[in-house]
Amino acid sequence: MKQKLQFKRLQRQIQNNLGRFLAIVLIILLGVLLFVGIKSSGPDLYQHAEVYLQRQQASDVQLISTTGFSTTDVKKLQDQPQLQVEAGQNLTALTTKNNQTVALLSLPKTLNQLQVTQGRLPKTAQEVVLDAEAKRAGYRLGQTYQLQKTTGLARTTFKIVGFVASPLYLNKTSRGTTTIGDGTINHFAYVTTANFTSKVATRVYLRFPKLASLNPFQSNYQTKVKQRLNQLAPLFKKLQTQRTTDLAASGLAKIALQQAQLAAAKAQLQQLPAAQAASQLATLDQQAQQLAQATKQVKQQAKTTYYQTTRHDDSGFSTYGELAERIMAIANVFPMFFFLIAILVTFTTMTRMVEEDRNQIGALKALGYTKGEISQSYWWYAIIAALLGTVLGGVLGSQTLPRIVFKMMQNQFSIPATNLVWDWPTFAIAAGLALFSTLGAVLFSIQRELRAVPATLLLPRAPKAGKKILLERITPLWRRLSFNQKVSYRNLFRYKARMWMGILGIAGGTGLILTGFGIRDSIDHSGQSQFSQVLTYQAAFTFKDAAQTSQVAQILAADTKVKQRVPVTAEMVKLAHQTKRVNEVTLYAVKNQQALAPFIHLSTPLNDHGAVLSEKAAELLGVQAGSTLKLTTDNQQPVTVKVTGITTNYAGHFIYLTNHYYQQQFKTPPVAKTWLVKTQQLTVNQENALAKKVLATKQVVNTNFLSTQKRAVDQQTQMLQLIVVIFIVLSGLLTFIVLYNLTNINVSERIRELSTIKVLGFFDREVTLYVARENVLLTIMGIVIGLGFGNLLTRFILRQAETEQVIFPLAISLTGYLTAMGMTVVFTLIVMLVTHRHLRKVDMISALKAND
Repeated sequence: MKQKLQFKRLQRQIQNNLGRFLAIVLIILLGVLLFVGIKSSGPDLYQHAEVYLQRQQASDVQLISTTGFSTTDVKKLQDQPQLQVEAGQNLTALTTKNNQTVALLSLPKTLNQLQVTQGRLPKTAQEVVLDAEAKRAGYRLGQTYQLQKTTGLARTTFKIVGFVASPLYLNKTSRGTTTIGDGTINHFAYVTTANFTSKVATRVYLRFPKLASLNPFQSNYQTKVKQRLNQLAPLFKKLQTQRTTDLAASGLAKIALQQAQLAAAKAQLQQLPAAQAASQLATLDQQAQQLAQATKQVKQQAKTTYYQTTRHDDSGFSTYGELAERIMAIANVFPMFFFLIAILVTFTTMTRMVEEDRNQIGALKALGYTKGEISQSYWWYAIIAALLGTVLGGVLGSQTLPRIVFKMMQNQFSIPATNLVWDWPTFAIAAGLALFSTLGAVLFSIQRELRAVPATLLLPRAPKAGKKILLERITPLWRRLSFNQKVSYRNLFRYKARMWMGILGIAGGTGLILTGFGIRDSIDHSGQSQFSQVLTYQAAFTFKDAAQTSQVAQILAADTKVKQRVPVTAEMVKLAHQTKRVNEVTLYAVKNQQALAPFIHLSTPLNDHGAVLSEKAAELLGVQAGSTLKLTTDNQQPVTVKVTGITTNYAGHFIYLTNHYYQQQFKTPPVAKTWLVKTQQLTVNQENALAKKVLATKQVVNTNFLSTQKRAVDQQTQMLQLIVVIFIVLSGLLTFIVLYNLTNINVSERIRELSTIKVLGFFDREVTLYVARENVLLTIMGIVIGLGFGNLLTRFILRQAETEQVIFPLAISLTGYLTAMGMTVVFTLIVMLVTHRHLRKVDMISALKAND
């Protein structure tokens, strides 16, 4: 009987105030949805990539040789334990259609398997499969694929039999660079090995099977790969030396035969009279010089060097990892604050609910019900609300937000979707927090009420004693306030707990909305500032020889869109300070700051007495102006440089020196193989045309346009836009529910007071304004505190989202501030309209009847 009564009480508690119950469920739902959904997105992004790379047997390392790999080289690598090895052929060619640049590769056997998106793989030498992105250029199944005549390729005409995705090319928008065409690879293609005329492999793919289970984006995986490469380093060195010896021996054998023949001819001439042999000896001496030059050239061409590129050297892989890491960094902060605000409001609501039922609790206690029996209905109320919110929020969050995020990522990365990962630890944390906010509040409140005797519980709670508030002590101001204003201020400051709960709830919602805009604006500002305020040039050309630039100079001089250029020394160096290191730093050496100023803006002056270091590198190294650094170049030449200034920079690491200081420290003059070029605004076609012209001279080996990098940054920003929109929408919903819930609590607590003034003759509109004035004040104070909280939270999240290469400055647009404030004000007005309708229907007699 008692059990039945408790469940009937539970049913009535839900039915009689369904709005409150639904508000609690919705608050928990929103908190869990965002918490679980965003927290699951990072692991899900990693999961999709890991499954794809494992399924396609993606290589961990690409080994490239300047002279290729012989069959013996490949066999010795294959003999190594715990190492999968596969040799491959590749070259770069131009298509006859649209003159596009294509990376042509041999079909893989085991490693780097292709995923067929349409059609099938080639079975004969006459067939080819293309990059799935090549469809945008108009290629279709069954068409003829024609290449321009290319050295190293047996045929130039193929039939398209399929479209594929390759684990070697994850980034859809960037397929790499080359020294032919316009310098950019448009797409890739795969043909059978028989189509390559050379029998020497151009690259070797290495895979470490024991590392397959590791997350390839984490530092543990990178460390393991470096350890394995260090173990293989002696073998690489031995193979390089042997390959150099073999190639040199083959070339020198022919020269040795010619030198022997030349020596024999000289011996015969010595038997002739000197006058007769003089002219012929001169010819033989000239031939001997030619053979000596040929010997030198053969040795130089035979010199073999291995270059290693890991997955992290691939821009597509590293960009995907950075985006996933950035999303996880944001997910570790924003949803937690969101959830904490939801918990705070839920805890308050549940506490108020128990306090409202003190009369019923007193009656049940007087009738002999035990504490456990009285508490039972409240426990179930809390558990049902928590479980409903947690299950619905968890399922929606796990199944929607990660899908939305990954779908957005697929616009740039060719990684197929796999099954979503259920992040059970995060789910468990969310469930625990939800139960704490409901069941914890109930346990706290019910125990406090049950300590009192039934006689006390059956009486209404004594109203809080009145006292002067601060405004009353400011007599000139207090006298000018109307009666209604005085009542509002007294009620507001009399119940401080309720006031602060309202302010914190509104401030939290406003701050979260502002944070959403702040994340979007700051990330966007970082990319825009880097390519408009820091790097102000438009292109960079790298020359084969600093002394051979005349043809390119003529091209630039004839182009009316080219404004100016400056030669600079550009090198990749490593920096160290005490125990801290930064490995990938771009060094620029230039004549002086005046020469560099039109191309790169430095926020601190550059002089002949030291170097200027970029901001993030200085932070990682822990240095400031006046510190000294150890700088190491590619040839391992260590030098010590003094830092004279720190310059603002948002992406990458840079160190700037004058030519004078460079020569002073390196003891050698700088070689300016790079030109920074400033132009008028160019279209993509104009950039491609300029690149094609300068590459055609054979003097330039690489072209780089900043617009390409800017587009890549813009794409990353766009990917985060949707996440930010989700943050803003959910934060807005939370703010609305919080305002509604707090107002509902306020009205229910003061229903006798409101009924009294209604009986005394106040009109419905005046009764609503009686409450609305307090809400307006709470909203104003909440907005002010919320804007400050939003700034602090945005700054904190941006610090967490920074990588070793990127800085995000705090930059919130006026639109963000106005929208955050506007949404809060609109929600307050809507809540007031709902409250007005509710107050019009209040039963004054029921509210004012005696309780004793």
